[in-house]
Amino acid sequence: MNTPKALTTGTTAIVPPDAGRDARYRLGKFDRWMTTQGRPWHEPDLAAYRDHLLKTLAPATVSGHLSTIRARYRALLQDNATRDALYALSARALQDTGQGDTPANRKAFVDELTTRIKNGVDPNVTRVQVRMSQDRPDTDQLRLTSKQASALMAAPGLGTLQGLRDTAVIALMLCTGVREAELSALEVRDLRQRLGGELALHVREGKGCKERLIPYGELSWVLAVVDAWRSTTGITEGHVFRGLYKGGSRLRPGRLSVRAIQYVVGSYPVAVNGKLVTVKPHDLRRTYARRLYEAGVDLVAIQQNLGHAGVKTTLGYIGTLDADTRRAPAVYTFDLAGLFKQAAMDL
Repeated sequence: MNTPKALTTGTTAIVPPDAGRDARYRLGKFDRWMTTQGRPWHEPDLAAYRDHLLKTLAPATVSGHLSTIRARYRALLQDNATRDALYALSARALQDTGQGDTPANRKAFVDELTTRIKNGVDPNVTRVQVRMSQDRPDTDQLRLTSKQASALMAAPGLGTLQGLRDTAVIALMLCTGVREAELSALEVRDLRQRLGGELALHVREGKGCKERLIPYGELSWVLAVVDAWRSTTGITEGHVFRGLYKGGSRLRPGRLSVRAIQYVVGSYPVAVNGKLVTVKPHDLRRTYARRLYEAGVDLVAIQQNLGHAGVKTTLGYIGTLDADTRRAPAVYTFDLAGLFKQAAMDL
């Protein structure tokens, strides 16, 4: 269908004002591409956009972009205001094509247009082939050994206020698996809660607005480290971890930001296979998952501690098991002596 000129002047926000940061980025990128292609919002071609993105982005990333765009178009087509706008524009469109401006013609025109929009974003014609990998090399995602984790906790030292804080930050992340945003939001009242009689950390601001409790178990010694930081700084309420003014001797009033936590963790490289490697907060989360799994903690328990929606995500954090863990035992037998004897007879 050749879209009449009058209809191409209609404007609808592809990027809604209340969209989250990631959605704004993805939809904004698509909106700019549509503009460069001279396409109005109601003429999406996700197959062409997919091919455009695949020139510079990984297939999994492209799949995420397309999913966001399809969700936005679903929302638009379910909004009566969108249909009202199309009906209003169809009057001029019918006039441009010499058709009578009747309710039936308007409806037919709008129905045809919405069908074409649905076809343009149909997932069946915009699939992205994403290669799946069961095993990922250790270099792709860092998981510290117990020895490496202990070395990381010892790296900041306890002789300075900054060293004491950084030690507490790293230790608490290794002992609970919390995200950096969750650590930033922690308050003193969250440190000592109970779950089934067990001392636990209360995460009030988890991902997806989910609260959870993480039992410390035999890692409750981490509270002594955190308490040493609080005692030295006089923090008795409010946020546990705070920034420091230049010089590192005085507390800033606000909580330690996510970016600051990333900087703290990354300030202490760890020796891995003879090379110094910069550690990220999520590496500590993966380390927590792996160490607990290898210690025999139930997979579902680890999932709940990490705040994952399902065990599939948790398995990704645990990662590829070491070769010795996956080595096949002698579950079958075969008479090799008889094989060699038969081979000798044949010769």
